[in-house]
Amino acid sequence: MISRANARGPADLRRASITPGFVKNAHGSVLMELGDTRVICTACREDRVPPFLRNSGKGWITAEYGMIPGSTSTRTARESSLGRQSGRSHEIQRLIGRALRSIVDLHAMGEQTIWIDCDVIQADGSTRCAAITGSFVAMALAMKRMTFQNHLKAVPIKDFVAAASVGIIAGDPLLDLDYQEDSMAEVDMNVVQTGRGKFVELQGTAEGRPFDGSELQALIELAEKGIKELIGLQRTIFPDLSV
Repeated sequence: MISRANARGPADLRRASITPGFVKNAHGSVLMELGDTRVICTACREDRVPPFLRNSGKGWITAEYGMIPGSTSTRTARESSLGRQSGRSHEIQRLIGRALRSIVDLHAMGEQTIWIDCDVIQADGSTRCAAITGSFVAMALAMKRMTFQNHLKAVPIKDFVAAASVGIIAGDPLLDLDYQEDSMAEVDMNVVQTGRGKFVELQGTAEGRPFDGSELQALIELAEKGIKELIGLQRTIFPDLSV
């Protein structure tokens, strides 16, 4: 059995915390911490929708994701200075948007957009999972504020959603990989799931060797355990959200 940092067992999450109201000016914001991974998630309302949704009566939720230069051990260049967005960032922000839209009644939003911005200020693995988990809370906070401002009749959230990483190292399935573990994983997977246990997305890759069905099932069960814990943390912030 591999020895994990902080004496974690194979089915243990790192310490997770969500600090609401982290950014003053955003409609909703949190600092999401998962071990040493820290992501600022903000949600801002815009009174319009993309052209393909005009006159549809539907709203939209979209996301942007990025890592600040000092978030990693060697400086990460700002993508704006490179003149283009990396494929990784583009893929992650699309994933965040899909995850959030999957649990929102877009028709009930009306024609307005919620922009989700995820800025990784410290990266130690599972940044996309932390971004999804934190973004849900930032979005829900924004929607509650929008009801007070009469931009929404009610919060149009149908379920909670969160994400967890899992992987196989030296033959052992592990929950919530940090950067060191992720760098040596034989199998790496990210799972996005709702509070009712429905899957939004599974991203699984054999980094070192192919994996079989029984290993896949073990990874999914680990991810489900971690996601239930993260959604439990979300529920402490929204005890009155009856979904």
